[in-house]
Amino acid sequence: MPALNDLALTVEEPEPGQFFWTLLEAHHADEASETLDYRVYRKAARPQASYSNAMAMGVLELQKISAAANPAGETG
Repeated sequence: MPALNDLALTVEEPEPGQFFWTLLEAHHADEASETLDYRVYRKAARPQASYSNAMAMGVLELQKISAAANPAGETG
C-alpha cells in the first residue's frame, strides 16, 4: 500500500455527464530527479452524475485507505 502522501485524486469525464474518480500513485523517476511519474492506483467502477459526487466518492476511497493503514485510529 502506498503512503497516503503519495496519492493524488482526480476526476475525469470521458463522456458527457459521466464522472469517474481516479487515485494516482506517485513514483519517483530516480533519486536525482525532482519529477514524479503518476500511475493509476484505483479507479471508480461506476460513473457519478456530477464532478462533485465523483470527488466525494474518491475522498471516501481515500478515507478507507487511510483507515486500513491506521486501524487503531492513531494520528501522526
